[in-house]
Amino acid sequence: MTSRFLQLFKPFTHLTFEVKKPDRTVSFKEKAAWTIACLIVYFIMISVPLYGIEIGTGQADPFFAMRAILASQRGTLGELGIGPIVTAGLIMQLLVGSQIIKVDFNNPEERALYTGAQKVLSVLMILFEAGAYIFGGAYGENIDLLTGTLIFLQLLAAGLVIMMMDELIQKGYGLGSGISLFIAAGVSFNIINGLFSFSEGLGEAPAGRYYGAIIALVYGLSHGDRFMNLIYRATNPDIIAFLATILVFAVVIYVESMRIEIPISHAQYKIPARYPIKFLYVSNIPVILASALFANVYFISQILYRKLQGHPIVDLIGTWDFSGQQPMPTGGLALYTTAPRGISQVVDDPIRAVIYMALLVGACIIFSAIWLETAGMSSRDVAKQLLDADMQIPGFRRNPKILEKYLDRYIPTAAILGGVFVGILAGFADFLGALGTGTGILLTTGIIKQYSEIIAKERLAEIAPAVRGFLGME
Repeated sequence: MTSRFLQLFKPFTHLTFEVKKPDRTVSFKEKAAWTIACLIVYFIMISVPLYGIEIGTGQADPFFAMRAILASQRGTLGELGIGPIVTAGLIMQLLVGSQIIKVDFNNPEERALYTGAQKVLSVLMILFEAGAYIFGGAYGENIDLLTGTLIFLQLLAAGLVIMMMDELIQKGYGLGSGISLFIAAGVSFNIINGLFSFSEGLGEAPAGRYYGAIIALVYGLSHGDRFMNLIYRATNPDIIAFLATILVFAVVIYVESMRIEIPISHAQYKIPARYPIKFLYVSNIPVILASALFANVYFISQILYRKLQGHPIVDLIGTWDFSGQQPMPTGGLALYTTAPRGISQVVDDPIRAVIYMALLVGACIIFSAIWLETAGMSSRDVAKQLLDADMQIPGFRRNPKILEKYLDRYIPTAAILGGVFVGILAGFADFLGALGTGTGILLTTGIIKQYSEIIAKERLAEIAPAVRGFLGME
């Protein structure tokens, strides 16, 4: 029986737009064209400022720590980024994982209702976040009704466009997923900006003369500045952060290739093959969901503290210092779910660093276990997929329970260890001050690797259409 919670959303699913699946095979060139078009629209959105407000240089960004993960940009049409979509998905994952709602993902009707409910929830989150930004003071405390309404409508329209582009790509008109594409684009933008920006940096010269690490280094060396002042800059991107970024890229690329290969064969033709189970079995999904959870603590805590400062529960969620160029958490849950950025912050407060790492890894483990069930990646689901494809494991009967028990030796362990690894790697990258944040670099590296595999599969399917079913593209 379908959950009553999902039934509540059913009347509203017809009010949301829907991109229909293509009724034909979309060529690789067409998919690439749609993907590039969506990417261009996204870059335009994070470059066009919101009408009705002015964000001055040096003005504090209340949600600076969330930008890379949520693919958003301060004061632009892309202010909300993918935040509403990811938050809606996070809420649904937690409800299913905690058994508050029950969904049979093998039932097409229930799966469709779950997807529709998530879409309605995404729209509600756009409305909520747009309102929270305005009433929470992100654009100033004294905005008049007309300006507030204009900003709200712009954020709503932009949020719906991002939702539509994500669905367009996921439904098969583009390559990969819109969320992954926008995260990679946003992080890449931040890395390039952190290396080559000519804008004025934070703090005094020489460290703060230019924001871009490479530009500051070249300028400083040519003007006789101290080398160490240019290598390490506490308040701006530096060469240590650049090297940490390269290190994370290298580690993720290496670990992505680690896998266990289970021998399988076709039941009828006995053709041998191997089924790979990657070490990063659930990919970067756990760290996306964990980061979304932490970002919402950061977001909600800051708004509550501005309005209800001094309330015991609000202070427990987080206390803040708004006197600097960026708001800084000073206590409560918000402090321990915000990564210490750079070596100096880790040395100043090592207990905070340890607690943050423990919370991040713990959240990644929980979301790894939940994602196994909700994404159809559990041992039970894989056993069914193998049997449906007329495949078997040599030496074992073609029985789903037997195959499931065999796969239980590897899949749950790979999911949990993968979640632990991505959590630790993202945390340490943040501690080293990696450009685009540690989580952002981790996600972008994995996304680029996934896109290379997607493109290879698409090209192979174009050359040999008969293998589309085997590649899971039907």
